[in-house]
Amino acid sequence: MPFNLSPFLKRSMFIICVAACTQASAQNITYLGSANPQTSWKVKAQADVGADSANMYKPGFDAGSWVKGVVPGTVFNAYVVAGLEKDPNFGDNIYKVDKAKYDRNFWYRTEFNIPASYTKEKIWLNFKGINRKAEIYLNGKQIGVLDGFMQRGNFDVTGLVSKNTANVLAVLVYCPVNPLVNYASPTYIPSASWDWMPYVPGLNSGITDKVYLSNTGSITLQDPWIRTDLPTNARADVSVAVGVKNSTSKFQTGLLTGTIQPGNIEFSQKVFVGANTTSEIKLDKKRFEQLAINSPKLWWPNGYGEPNLYTCKLSLKLGDEVSDSQNIKFGIKKYSYDTVGNVLHVFVNGTKVFLKGGNWGMAEYMLRCRGNEYDTKLKLHREMNFNIVRNWIGSTTDDEFYDACDKYGMMIWDDFWLNSIPNLPNDVNNFNVNAIEKIKRFRNHPSIAIWCGDNEGTPMPPLNGWLAEDISNYDGGDRRYQPNSHAGSLTGSGPWTNFDPRWYFSRFPNGFGGSPGWGLRSEIGTAVFTNYDSFKKFIPKDKLWPRNEMWNLHFFGPSAGNAGPDRYDDGINKRYGTATGIQDYCRKAQLLNIETNKAMYEGWEDNMWEDASGIMTWMSQSAYPSLVWQTYDYYYDLTGAYWGAKKACEPLHIQWNPVNNSVKVINTTGSNVNDLTAEVAIYNTDGSPVSDYHQTKQVDAIANAAVNCFTINFKEEHNNLALNKPTVASSFENMEATLATDGNSGSRWASRQNDNEWIYVDLGSEQVVNGVKLNWEEAYGKAFKIQVSNDAKQWRDVYDTEDGHTGVQQLTFDETKARYVKMQGIHRGSGWGYSLWDFEVYGGEPKSNGLSEVHFIKLKLTDKAGKLVSDNFYWRGNKRTDFTALNSLPKVNLKVTSKITKADGKYYINATITNPASSPAAAFAIRAQAVRKSNCEQILPALMNDNYFSLMRGESKSIKIEFDADVLGNDSPVLLVQPYNDAIKAE
Repeated sequence: MPFNLSPFLKRSMFIICVAACTQASAQNITYLGSANPQTSWKVKAQADVGADSANMYKPGFDAGSWVKGVVPGTVFNAYVVAGLEKDPNFGDNIYKVDKAKYDRNFWYRTEFNIPASYTKEKIWLNFKGINRKAEIYLNGKQIGVLDGFMQRGNFDVTGLVSKNTANVLAVLVYCPVNPLVNYASPTYIPSASWDWMPYVPGLNSGITDKVYLSNTGSITLQDPWIRTDLPTNARADVSVAVGVKNSTSKFQTGLLTGTIQPGNIEFSQKVFVGANTTSEIKLDKKRFEQLAINSPKLWWPNGYGEPNLYTCKLSLKLGDEVSDSQNIKFGIKKYSYDTVGNVLHVFVNGTKVFLKGGNWGMAEYMLRCRGNEYDTKLKLHREMNFNIVRNWIGSTTDDEFYDACDKYGMMIWDDFWLNSIPNLPNDVNNFNVNAIEKIKRFRNHPSIAIWCGDNEGTPMPPLNGWLAEDISNYDGGDRRYQPNSHAGSLTGSGPWTNFDPRWYFSRFPNGFGGSPGWGLRSEIGTAVFTNYDSFKKFIPKDKLWPRNEMWNLHFFGPSAGNAGPDRYDDGINKRYGTATGIQDYCRKAQLLNIETNKAMYEGWEDNMWEDASGIMTWMSQSAYPSLVWQTYDYYYDLTGAYWGAKKACEPLHIQWNPVNNSVKVINTTGSNVNDLTAEVAIYNTDGSPVSDYHQTKQVDAIANAAVNCFTINFKEEHNNLALNKPTVASSFENMEATLATDGNSGSRWASRQNDNEWIYVDLGSEQVVNGVKLNWEEAYGKAFKIQVSNDAKQWRDVYDTEDGHTGVQQLTFDETKARYVKMQGIHRGSGWGYSLWDFEVYGGEPKSNGLSEVHFIKLKLTDKAGKLVSDNFYWRGNKRTDFTALNSLPKVNLKVTSKITKADGKYYINATITNPASSPAAAFAIRAQAVRKSNCEQILPALMNDNYFSLMRGESKSIKIEFDADVLGNDSPVLLVQPYNDAIKAE
């Protein structure tokens, strides 16, 4: 990813080459990408080719003035790799690039030889994808046009290539034309900039997917399609459909054979194909009883079982010779869906799956994510206990993405290339052709769970109907078509900024579009600031601190307004104390990241199946060195957001509700787990337990359910600041306003029969307020706001809802200072006006007996053998959102023992970290890192079992870190352990 290729990226490119060679020896495929040392691509702008145009089709042409190309890749990236543009990740470099230099058409050129092993009748030149359109020339002759970045090209070049001399391949790539949304679709829509990535010069135009030669006989296999059905989970019915293409002028008879593994399931059938035609062949259990597989190994999403995969090798013979063969991976699974309660539920193999995952904007903003990097990214998603990713606006197109999702049990919500704006692509027919190509290309992947037509909109006619029909015809209706990403049994998208953890548990954390409730939220997120280690990699030294425009160019400012960076900034400074510098800011940001991202998932899980069916964060991975919307960052550093999400999404999980203090066990698996013990312990900052709050309970974790254990009794005294205070209303009918604040639940205020009625209370002076209690009569407010003011004239909203109901509504919101608190009616819930038995206002933070200003909640879940199944840790303030006391934690001297081993190309660090019993305090938010001995730079990517963990006095934690040895070169690893207690040391 970075400008100077990291050892990790170099390794990825090497593995791509090895894999290509292995596949070539098995299937006679020769890749013509940059990883092939015998292929040298060059690029040059069409307008600058000039006199070269007459000679460039000739072997031996002098392309010295051309730039070395990167294939697969983009034109702009070729110039970056060649050193002709500064590192686009760093500072404001990419914003300074002359877009006109790249926003135009470019020629690609290479020469290649036909391998001596190509002895079969047909030689094919194949393209997997070009953005956005291309004319393809071989040895001076145009052989085809590709239109749309999903369109594949399979060209019979048998009569055009020379087997004895070099062949010249020239490709004229047409740059997408702005505006991209939605006019230029199908293309990489975010390339023209979004609120999380910059404008990419050239709009990611180039040969963006694989180019390769293949050698076959005269009949070939076309788009094999393997479908599975499960009459019961004990039997799978498999069907195989495939096109057989005859590329000759005579009738052909062949033999199609197949072998499915595991199980060594074999089948064969004669095929008859007319001259220059394609026959569609289908094989199923009606004729081949062996395609009914007993006791199949099912593909399950992560957390619900193993993502088992099968392979099917298809061979096509003419006589005794194999004309063509393909290996297809597939999974035996069955998706089904319901919308009970106007909430979309997804079932896999008959089991209702609680969706936990995230959105991918792009794999990498310049299309530099290749090969094994997908494996790393999806492995990290598995480690976060996610089970779904959304391919947002279809901006990830590589096979390796789908392969990794299959491997790690990651379902895919797969979008097409439309974004909300009500305009059609310039060529709707071409769009549809590309949509069919996408479906055919990826439909064998068991990971695809939902096809989605439009991001935050519904495709305009005729596309919505066409897409539905395409999916029905070319995917057999095996997966759901969801026209709109945030409506239609969904609860909208957003918000995309941070809230206090209580907000995610309060009814309702509403989004935009869709219906109210938790339900299934396709997008919700927050700004996520990086650690200092990453921050200094992309921000110039003189722009590190304080906050400035350079931060905004990396989307911490107006450029990412939806992320609420001002709100995030305020959250850090108010909750944890104003930062003293960038290192302190980054460190405190991780605490906010943990809090917010853990609460997002836990809030949904707290309401599992009682409305909530799933949540996808915006976003789960980073396409650009950014300060918003990510879990791990661009450099694979695992931020607090990663650890918050990972903890919350444990398949078997114990958690605390900060609104009502209940503790629940969440089981997002398909199996009951019985005889568990849930335990809560509260500690003060000195690391000592507060025995009054200790509780245990025996529980059974019911499959796919949230089980309530107990409530932590914090012995709080709620102060009703509104009691007997002056109260004013817009109107009343025989029951005046003061009757709502008199402390008597038998008396009430009632308004006239209008929607926009209100009532407010004068607290007498400015006070901290953080919640209200409304006790409605049958005349209730369906939609209303809670507003505050210091002068009873200028009001600001602190809470709003469209889900009012009769009875008591206990509402919480962020602490704020105000003298006046108002209920502003918007829409009545009955034919009467508004009527309140009680209107109470709560202020300050109730003191909790025996607890330090900040204290810690430790939850544990153990099995009947005493083995830890799940644990969880929270910090809580007597002043609710004030955690500044953490900055006064005394220094602790942790004991660290570690062992570093190297085996099978990997390093393993196993460490035990102990906070001694004699320690003066709890060791809070301990961060462990593997770093290079030479310069203390982080070793990335790395897998870890835990981080930002806290230890009370006498407690220990085992930490495991794993990473590839070749990222280190000749360096060696060192373990660095830093608790929050330790003061920041300036560089």
